[in-house]
Amino acid sequence: MPFSDTVNWTPSHSNDLYNIDGWGAPYFSVNSNGNLTVRPHGSKTKDHQEIDLFKVVKRSSDPNHAGGLGLHLPLIIRFPDVLKNRLECLQTAFDNAVRSTGYTSHYQGVYPVKCNQDRFLVEDIVQFGSFGLESGSKPELLLAMSCMCKGSSSEPAYIICNGFKDVEYITCALFARKLSLNTVIVLEQEEELESVVEVSIKLGVRPVVGVRAKLRTKHSGHFGSTSGEKGKFGLTATQIIRVVNKLEQCGMLDCFQLLHFHIGSQIPTTSLVADGALEAGQIYCELVRLGANMKVIDVGGGLGIDYDGSKSHCSDASVGYGLEEYAMAVVQAVKFVCDRNSVKHPAICSESGRALVSHHSVLIFEAVSSSKYTVPTMSSFDIQRFVQQLPDDVRYEYDSLSQSAARGDSEACLACVDKLKQTCVEKFKDGSLDIEQLAATDGLCDFVVKEIGDSNPTSTYHVNLSVFTSVPDFWGIQQLFPVIPIHRLDECPTKRGILSDLTCDSDGKIDQFIGGESSLPLHEMEGGSGMKYYLGMFLGGAYQEALGGVHNLFGGPSVVRVSQTDGPFGFAVTRAMPGPSCSDVLRSMQHEPEIMFQTLEHRIKEYVHDDGGAVIASGIAQCFHNMPYLTVGSSCCLTAANGNNGYYCCSDEDVIAVADAVGGDDEQVSYVCA
Repeated sequence: MPFSDTVNWTPSHSNDLYNIDGWGAPYFSVNSNGNLTVRPHGSKTKDHQEIDLFKVVKRSSDPNHAGGLGLHLPLIIRFPDVLKNRLECLQTAFDNAVRSTGYTSHYQGVYPVKCNQDRFLVEDIVQFGSFGLESGSKPELLLAMSCMCKGSSSEPAYIICNGFKDVEYITCALFARKLSLNTVIVLEQEEELESVVEVSIKLGVRPVVGVRAKLRTKHSGHFGSTSGEKGKFGLTATQIIRVVNKLEQCGMLDCFQLLHFHIGSQIPTTSLVADGALEAGQIYCELVRLGANMKVIDVGGGLGIDYDGSKSHCSDASVGYGLEEYAMAVVQAVKFVCDRNSVKHPAICSESGRALVSHHSVLIFEAVSSSKYTVPTMSSFDIQRFVQQLPDDVRYEYDSLSQSAARGDSEACLACVDKLKQTCVEKFKDGSLDIEQLAATDGLCDFVVKEIGDSNPTSTYHVNLSVFTSVPDFWGIQQLFPVIPIHRLDECPTKRGILSDLTCDSDGKIDQFIGGESSLPLHEMEGGSGMKYYLGMFLGGAYQEALGGVHNLFGGPSVVRVSQTDGPFGFAVTRAMPGPSCSDVLRSMQHEPEIMFQTLEHRIKEYVHDDGGAVIASGIAQCFHNMPYLTVGSSCCLTAANGNNGYYCCSDEDVIAVADAVGGDDEQVSYVCA
């Protein structure tokens, strides 16, 4: 048992154990019932406005719950109120920095849609305030153009066009300017300028052009590896001068209005932020001196979040500052350089993505079982009888183990255990040891290890999840995210465990956790019907959905959007969508579920000549309809509607968007509450 006091355990103990205040404040806390809660308005959230995450999960997944939707897990829960609060906090931080320093221009936020391209999230960002959008590809540009047409800001926000560009990308960006969208083409390569000039002349459009500068300033670690002189993107000082000269020759130097830079994600300290802004600020001032019509300095991304709550600058999982310190560092640095060069203060733009959207979504999944190897109990009689059956050379290894144990030499015991196991495996391979003897040897060795106090108490919790689909950054770059139970936090966790997913892959596990832990404090899984154990992964709203693959053909999770209300539940599910069905993920890999099912139907008719054929066909059809994940407990209330391939939902209170599971088109059926 990892903790000494289990009787007097309270939710505050769990809060400390999982460091929820460290990584989760001001958005996550624990209530008196031992459930994780969401504080949708951050520090401004009143007690009665807290949303009980466990109740949201029950409402979303349990068809027997009042108003239950019956969605299968895993489940992403989005909180647009949290997203709005993050946008407001970043805007406020820069507004305060501008006001307190006497900065004479303004801040303009831009959201890089690559972090999470979900339609409703991007539309929320545009609707909530004056934030613009950044695109790095043609489809992202089309997305940004469409969303910005719906923007509520009277002052048109930027569409920043980053990434490598061909003529079609550039043409589309210039079309956007014809539609009065405030589009800026940022040159990532010097060669892009020729296309910009040619297409703009052909279309009769005056472009707004920026350049990404390759700064010398960079930070170490994984997230800083793409910055610096050898970074993937950007122009050197020599190339920037050539851009100025070419634009001047074309009579388009007035189009050069923005300087962009990026020194890496998860910038660990504000001193590094200031260093980058100082260097870029000096380049900006030099461009003004050379005659460019400069108006904007874009500090790029890099605003970090504290995944582990340590407030440390020594790890990619943490940063040692908050929004206010970041904004102040940027504004002060740009102001200092511009004042020194007697240059008018530019508008400051940032492309913060991770810091805006990470907190707004929570991934919920359930543990379906747990396992731990049980060390056998062995009497002295059992041991002696077993030893007498061993070959002489194997018995010699056992005698060495016995002597080490008698001396109390734990280190020598462990070495002898390894040697004994190795010898027995070799004997088994050459046929001189049978499988019962091999198994007995393993049992004896584990018994000895337990007796000398070196047993491993870690259990494996099998979770209804694909790490590759839902937490790809853990698998790919060892990014750590907070993972904790979302309920039973008024109970002492008596186990330690790692999480093993459903995939047939040894990498499909989570065995590293925040705080440098190789296992996670967990509760004993309870038996009985309906007793589920829910876990949440937090701060994963950026990148995970966009990067997730379909390893083993596990598709994405179900998704719900939840807003805070003053009604009886304290929240409302405003949109819900089941995750991709088996048909959907098969279709994503160019398989044709309709033809597959027809092939199987023919096989059924050929080999099954009684009523059992209809049962088999129905079961296979249902499997095509359902999600690839395990169906745990009650069946989903989304059931096939009268033999067609659509669905209906037994709840009419919420907005449901349900994908057609087997049918050829992907048209969604929405049920809108009154």
